[in-house]
Amino acid sequence: MRPTPDDLPDLVRELHGGAIPWVPAGLASRLRWGPPLVSGCEQLSVARLDRILELNPGDFTITVEAGTPLLDVQRVLAGHGQWLAVDPPWGSAGGGGSMGGLVARGLAGGYRQRYLGLRDQLIGIRLVRADGTAARAGGRVVKNVAGYDLMRLLAGSWGSLALITELSLRTLPLPPHRAGLLVQGEATLLASLSTSLARSTLTPERIDWWSAPLSEAAGLETAPALLIALASVEASCLGDQLHTVACLTELSSRRLPPEELEALLQIGRGGPLTAEQPTWLLRVGVNPDRAPLVLEKGAALGLKMELGAGSGLGMAWSEEAIEAAGVEGLRSMCQELGGHLTVLLQPEGANLAAWPDAPAKGLIEAVKREFDPKGQLTPGRLPGVAWVPR
Repeated sequence: MRPTPDDLPDLVRELHGGAIPWVPAGLASRLRWGPPLVSGCEQLSVARLDRILELNPGDFTITVEAGTPLLDVQRVLAGHGQWLAVDPPWGSAGGGGSMGGLVARGLAGGYRQRYLGLRDQLIGIRLVRADGTAARAGGRVVKNVAGYDLMRLLAGSWGSLALITELSLRTLPLPPHRAGLLVQGEATLLASLSTSLARSTLTPERIDWWSAPLSEAAGLETAPALLIALASVEASCLGDQLHTVACLTELSSRRLPPEELEALLQIGRGGPLTAEQPTWLLRVGVNPDRAPLVLEKGAALGLKMELGAGSGLGMAWSEEAIEAAGVEGLRSMCQELGGHLTVLLQPEGANLAAWPDAPAKGLIEAVKREFDPKGQLTPGRLPGVAWVPR
């Protein structure tokens, strides 16, 4: 179902009156991620809610409808020398994905290193509850703090609480000069470089850990790597930053011009190498200082992995067959190290839970009941409450 903005409230009320289960969707490009949809669950897409409603370059804010593609938003902002500091979602070689879908999945990517996550860039949100009631939080200006913080509650909720219809976000100036460094070698030396960067006065845009299998797939040496992206308003300052970073390690480094840097970043997002759906796709989160241990474990399984050195968040995937026990072992390791692992895609018959029960399971379920008493929204996909497909 792809209703117009005018038809949307009536359609939601109709679904509510009939107690029909349904799942909110943006462009419906990633509905296969996570637990499988319950049989008979309707899909309600906001693809026709695709307008840029307000752009204030002087205030560095933009308001868009939830179905607006990220690529369109970035293109419009670039015309004003601005951008949203967020990666396209994994598997989007062309920059696909809707704004509402990005927020609902809680995605942001490696730019979190310098600019924080997408949830931190939200300043306002509009939504429709399961019964058709419209609500809003925040506003369209950065200093607006009115209302409850529904924005961060809905970020990463997987459409289980409400349908996002509109978003207001703060934008940033587009850096005129960008370049990168690729450093490969022993994991302990790479970890030392990552720590030195974190303690320095430098502020890289991103520092991405790559596993050896990902490096090999990209045509690089089969060894772990750090992909470091830097930006500046002055070319000379950018050159000084690159030199300083290179001096922080005894490992050899290779400078990457903007085009080569972006090509490697695309590979870290699952494209263009991933022409077909991977057999396994995982979201991984771990304390940043434990990232080398997780990469080593993932490499032993044959997983391509990319993790943010500052956040410890990233993706792992493989087109090859991997035993479910191996993935569950990686999950156990992440949990022991204070992190987590979410199974987004898995082969038929693996039957792993997308996520385990969280310690706050009872509170999560209570919030769900307040927002969706009939349990209509995205049944079986409540983050923090395990559901194993049968």
